[in-house]
Amino acid sequence: MLNRCPTSSYDQVCQVVKKELGGPPEKIFEEFDPVPIASASLAQVHVARTHQGQKVAVKVQHMHMTDTASADYATVELIVNTLHRLFPSFDYRYLALIIVVLGLEYRWLVDEVHDSLPKELDFLNEANNSIKCMDNFRRLSPHIAEYVYAPAVYWDLSTSKLLTMEFVDGPQVNDLNSIQKLGINPHDIARLVSRTFAEMMFKHGFVHCDPHAANLLVRTLPSSRSGIFGRRKPQLVLLDHGLYKQLDVSTRTNYAALWKALVLADAKEIKENCMKFGAGEDLYALFAGILTMRPWNRVIDPAVDHLAIQGNASDHSELQMYASQYFPQITELLHKLPRVILLMLKTNDCLRAVNNALIQRPSVESFIIIGRVSSEALIEEKLSHASSLFTYLFVCFEQISLEARFLIMQVALWILQFRTALGFY
Repeated sequence: MLNRCPTSSYDQVCQVVKKELGGPPEKIFEEFDPVPIASASLAQVHVARTHQGQKVAVKVQHMHMTDTASADYATVELIVNTLHRLFPSFDYRYLALIIVVLGLEYRWLVDEVHDSLPKELDFLNEANNSIKCMDNFRRLSPHIAEYVYAPAVYWDLSTSKLLTMEFVDGPQVNDLNSIQKLGINPHDIARLVSRTFAEMMFKHGFVHCDPHAANLLVRTLPSSRSGIFGRRKPQLVLLDHGLYKQLDVSTRTNYAALWKALVLADAKEIKENCMKFGAGEDLYALFAGILTMRPWNRVIDPAVDHLAIQGNASDHSELQMYASQYFPQITELLHKLPRVILLMLKTNDCLRAVNNALIQRPSVESFIIIGRVSSEALIEEKLSHASSLFTYLFVCFEQISLEARFLIMQVALWILQFRTALGFY
């Protein structure tokens, strides 16, 4: 949850606890810190201790809800952050005027809030989302299941307006100093974050749509020991499970096919899969550019680092130029895309910010991970529908071919990074 919003008074918190659990905090819990450690538009979190001695985090819904809620942030944040990144001096007070002048249809935002807000206001739904998320990793992604964690829920101390969870101690994913003190390499975390959300999007079809830094904690993997150089393996802790989106099979596979094509710079497949989401002949290149934050000529460049954003003045100027030039088309595209894809764009934006905070230099390794996982998801889907031995063998050959291609890309990336380190670029 966003952790710097205004807080409710302790008296209001006591009223909610008493109404939901039948008594004041000092009776329900052995200890209850009256000062919240985090606050967002829907609720705030207090540290407490149960009568059995377990340290817990208690998420208490604000008594008087306003129209501002997490769903608003999740859908608007993509637009606002993009504008802020491209136009640092942009005055957000004129956003509504620009939307009206350009004719942007914003009914999707109203519909999204209408659908999402009741679910986010039900903390038992949030608890169930966390359970389902972890179950998906155990069933569908067992190879990384132990590296991803969600705090356990105390069901007997939880209601629709109050959620009691295991307290997990760990730095936020962008706190590099604390992470390094744990003996964890930030690059390992960046790879884990990319893999975790790629698995959600392309294999599970059940996606945590608010992965900003405050909702991602890091700790050492409980079962790991220090390596040769004192390095520890990371475990990613997912918080705030209120906003999830379910992708149907068609959307999930089409989205996986699109990202596979983007990573492999396959112009034909990019166009074909963009059009499946409503980005037609005049918009598919723009959609690919928004997904990758790269211009079309770089998107289809076969170079291994074609999707890398250098972060220099030239890159920012180029993005600003394209945003200014194609702003009407951008609004048209946002109108045509399915609402669930708009939330995927917002999720990608959060993940890009997390990756930049961890790596602090241009990196394409996250794209290679996305390419691998999206390809794996497509192969798994094809194998599940293979109706003959010939089809099965054909898909297996495709799998081997893709694995070889990504291996070559990974080796090329290592060589590029080595040459860069030696000053050849």
